[in-house]
Amino acid sequence: MDLDHLRELGQQLRVDAVRAADAAGSGHPTSSMSAADLMAVLLARHLHYDFDRPDHPGNDHLVFSKGHASPLLYALFKAAGAIGDDELLTFRRHGSRLEGHPTPRLPWVDVATGSLGQGLPVGVGLALAGKRLDRLPYRTWVLCGDSELAEGSMWEAFEYAGHEGLDNLTAIVDVNRLGQRGPTRHEWDLDAYARRIRAFGWHTVEIDGHDPAAVEAAYAEAKATPHRPTAVIARTLKGQGVDAVEDREGAHGKPLPDAAEAIAELGGQRALRVDVQPPPEVRESERPLADLRLPRYEPGEEVATRDAYGRALAALGTARGDVVALDGEVSDSTRAKFFAQEHPDRFIECYIAEQQLVAAAVGVRARGWVPYVSTFGAFLTRAHDFLRMAAVSGAGLRVAGSHAGVAIGPDGPSQMALEDLAMLRAVHGSTVLYPCDPNQTGRLVSAMCDRPGISYLRTSRDAYPGLYGPEEPFAIGGSKVLRSSGEDQVTLAAAGVTVHEALAAADRLAEEGIAARVIDLYSVKPVDAETLHEAARDTGRIVTVEDHRPEGGLGDAVLEAFADGRPVPRVARLAVRTMPDSATADEQLAAAGIDREAITAAARRLVASPG
Repeated sequence: MDLDHLRELGQQLRVDAVRAADAAGSGHPTSSMSAADLMAVLLARHLHYDFDRPDHPGNDHLVFSKGHASPLLYALFKAAGAIGDDELLTFRRHGSRLEGHPTPRLPWVDVATGSLGQGLPVGVGLALAGKRLDRLPYRTWVLCGDSELAEGSMWEAFEYAGHEGLDNLTAIVDVNRLGQRGPTRHEWDLDAYARRIRAFGWHTVEIDGHDPAAVEAAYAEAKATPHRPTAVIARTLKGQGVDAVEDREGAHGKPLPDAAEAIAELGGQRALRVDVQPPPEVRESERPLADLRLPRYEPGEEVATRDAYGRALAALGTARGDVVALDGEVSDSTRAKFFAQEHPDRFIECYIAEQQLVAAAVGVRARGWVPYVSTFGAFLTRAHDFLRMAAVSGAGLRVAGSHAGVAIGPDGPSQMALEDLAMLRAVHGSTVLYPCDPNQTGRLVSAMCDRPGISYLRTSRDAYPGLYGPEEPFAIGGSKVLRSSGEDQVTLAAAGVTVHEALAAADRLAEEGIAARVIDLYSVKPVDAETLHEAARDTGRIVTVEDHRPEGGLGDAVLEAFADGRPVPRVARLAVRTMPDSATADEQLAAAGIDREAITAAARRLVASPG
């Protein structure tokens, strides 16, 4: 297309954005209109994409970090012939693929966006996969809004991309001056943005975002700039082209007041079709498969589950060439270092930037790799929104949180994951696992590999004696009954470090003539409801014990197993209800009321009390 046709295409995109929002009665047409010229030039001149083959390995990747501008994205898809006009006008309707913010229900959308501050970090993951893993020439283009540059995650992304020299990444910053409720922090001060972005090692180009020639030159410059990512910082007008809303406050997130008049002002409907440039024919890198040989541990051998995690992950990396490990600069503690030592080409160091850590994994996953993400369980709280959005994306991530609970000892509460089980259980479609044994850990690391959704493995700092042999199977959704008899009066349900305390408590109870069943509920979600139902029928009493806050963890998982209307057993719930300080692991467990003494006392009270 020549420049005149590019201008016409920009107007078509604006008109279609207005029409889509008007048909829906909601949406963000003005945010779409500001970026229309930026996207028109990209689609017609620079994007390489086969819409008939969205899985083509040579395709470029386009991420709308400002996901609320989805009407513009869908107008692009219409211009490329991927969707028809009838589907465009189903925007935001029930059952439509054209949701209010983009999701991978559309095959041309890599990841869900809409929670601002996430698209660029995920784009960094896509670009990183292209450079480090795929070694393919595709480019990643990310449309950003100026409002979201207030998000810290954006600056994690800018710094990481600059450090990695991702010259296959271009951020297009739509500086339209107006946010949701009024002016943005820097308004149209393009240099304020450019100075900050350049400080992280990026090349920057400042342009008029409504001048197709300037946009064309900026994209060409970005593609020609080696060893550095490029940010095209474009001054635009929100609602550009329609006087009633152009650069006016109060128009954000609303259909235009008179769509017909606006369409006429924009020159009416058009039917331009863009023949998008095809991607180069390329071959994906080899991802070999071999037999998995997990490390083997003998019962009684003392091994920390974090050590077992790292060694199992390294073994999995040997067996599967598609496995990638990412860590947040704590691989010496999480033991992801074992993978890094054996497979340095598939290990990604994300430093202490947990949002970028998870976002990079989402981007890597969008390219078909199998990412394992590790950091301290406590620090994953910073990345919860990224995990939540990864679930919206349908991204299969395997996440390991180490240093869980008060059992880590003297480091104190800032390092203790005490909310992680609740946080991950609440993520849609998630799996939550908490092993107590090294062989169990290795089996679960392997079981996570091909499981859909977000899988979370909680690991412990200190070594404990192994309870299972190397051939013992462990199914997700299962459990292990470690003590059982026909005379059981109470059930002790535990996971992780508290399994060992529960076994010791069962020994003490036996000395008092109280038979206790012990269940290792290593699968916290999905929980083994059948085994719990059987235990409730047999004993009528359950003590749950967890190195976690009482809200949302193991105790809640057990109670939810009885939420179907069947009789609920008498339950005593032991959990961390105090604010820990620095102490030894044994002192921490005792102070929190979750050690063997506390379990014994709770079981004794349940058995002795009437009812």
